[in-house]
Amino acid sequence: MSSFMLILTLGAVVISIFALVYTYYVARQQRVLRGEVDSKIGEDVQDHPYARNPVFLAYLIFGGLVLLFILFFAYQYY
Repeated sequence: MSSFMLILTLGAVVISIFALVYTYYVARQQRVLRGEVDSKIGEDVQDHPYARNPVFLAYLIFGGLVLLFILFFAYQYY
């Protein structure tokens, strides 16, 4: 296995573990709020609604990774 594949595999494992732990944490919070239809939005989310949105974060991270791949392949092959 090349070092590049090893790094990608380790990155995927770390991201998967983080996603599993985060999902478990969010699921535990949902059990506590089960009886409430509307709950109060946290102060951190109110102050930074875009920085705390996981969809926007996923798009930013994906765009950054694509840019890194493009730069890596451009540097390696040209």
